[in-house]
Amino acid sequence: MGMPSMPELLVILAIVVLLFGAKKIPELAKGMGSGIRNFKKAMKEDEEEELAAQKAEKQVEQKAEAAQSAKTEEKKEA
Repeated sequence: MGMPSMPELLVILAIVVLLFGAKKIPELAKGMGSGIRNFKKAMKEDEEEELAAQKAEKQVEQKAEAAQSAKTEEKKEA
């Protein structure tokens, strides 16, 4: 299925106007816009949390490697 053609869009628009009335359409569009904006914001926050978790995990690994290196050097000195 492709994009609807212009006459099909006009019929859909006419049905929406009949169902909701011309005054309600801007409110519906505003609600949809804020919903999309909130969804994008939530997706961005999830990505930031994931990056922060990966960074923290990397720091833990680096500390563990540093501790292992220190133990290895202590054994060499002893």
